[in-house]
Amino acid sequence: MYAVVDIKGEQVVMREGEKVRIPFQAGLEEGATLELDRVLLLQTEKGTKVGSPLVEGAKVSLEVAGRARGRKVLVYKKKRRKKYRRRAGHRQVYTEAVVAKIQGA
Repeated sequence: MYAVVDIKGEQVVMREGEKVRIPFQAGLEEGATLELDRVLLLQTEKGTKVGSPLVEGAKVSLEVAGRARGRKVLVYKKKRRKKYRRRAGHRQVYTEAVVAKIQGA
């Protein structure tokens, strides 16, 4: 059983018991529970339900496991013959969570 959930514009595939990395959710402590109801697709033993745009009555419960940071992305700017060089880095912050339960309609 798995579900495709929309979180802050990102579509994330979730399976029960699996650890997922979702866009950063401010104000959530480790061990907090998060319920997501924007389920786009739900696949069960009985079949697949595709929402238009959402699957009615479907929910995914998550337990927050902490924060994580992604890979560093380097941005490099240069103008030739002008002695202009700039380097900047960015690491995106994510919330790590464990999928506790997927509920279907």
